Amino acid sequence: MTQIDRRFRLRPRRFGHRFSRSVTTALALLITLTACSADGTPGSGGSGERRSPPAPVWRTDPGSIAALGDSITVGFDACTVLSDCPEVSWATGTDPAVDSLARRLVKHPATHSWNLARTGALMSDLPGQVAAAVRRKPALVTVLIGANDACRRTVGAMTPEADFRAGFSRSLKELRRALPHTQVYVAAVPDLLRLWSEGRKNPLGKEVWKLGICGSMLRDPDDLTKAAQDRRTTVRKRVMAYNAALAEVCGKDPLCRFDGSVFDYHFTDRQLSTWDWFHPGTRGQKELAELAFRTITRKGA
Repeated sequence: MTQIDRRFRLRPRRFGHRFSRSVTTALALLITLTACSADGTPGSGGSGERRSPPAPVWRTDPGSIAALGDSITVGFDACTVLSDCPEVSWATGTDPAVDSLARRLVKHPATHSWNLARTGALMSDLPGQVAAAVRRKPALVTVLIGANDACRRTVGAMTPEADFRAGFSRSLKELRRALPHTQVYVAAVPDLLRLWSEGRKNPLGKEVWKLGICGSMLRDPDDLTKAAQDRRTTVRKRVMAYNAALAEVCGKDPLCRFDGSVFDYHFTDRQLSTWDWFHPGTRGQKELAELAFRTITRKGA
């Protein structure tokens, strides 16, 4: 074989070796580029910037409701003296005159709404009510609680704001852990000073107050001395602190809506119970239902 022939036969082998190595490198690069996401992390195959998980969507038509809270939600003194009347509850009542949330929102309220509130309940009772609600897996949970934490026999016996906040935070976390997609409507504690100022106009109501209803606010209702006014102001400030805690904790949960309009609403004697002139009567329950309905069905965050 001549020198020329040997050169001719060797060149294809060197060319083929270089070609094979180049193709292998190009394929490896192509695979790497294909597998990389736009944010540089391998394997996602996307394009564009890093994407966050989609935000939870608030539904304006929940299919079931569990109501948590205190005497207001069970219609205490709305129908008869010193008795619960859940049929006129703003949340789950069946009375057409109230037109409760359950009647407005739930297709089958008789089987898909539950009133788990209890007269006299404090914030410390909310975890137990949450546990009862979890077993029913509602689409919406309503919470109206806190009046009894301020309505103690004395100002000194009121629930500390820090304890109130911690209790609500713990309850919401337990609910969210068990029911990650359940919506929560939280009503503000009503303005107890407003209720005192309206209810004290009725002599019968003041007689009922002597039975021990909300002593911190309603004791000696006609006493207008500075000491009495300061006591009532202290109770009102505690209620405002409770509402601030409810709003802050609820605001951290994308599926929780706080309704401050319940505190701001100017209840008159026409909306108060004709038995104690302090709790909401049938008309008052209807107003609460309307306020809640507006907040729950409002579009957007």
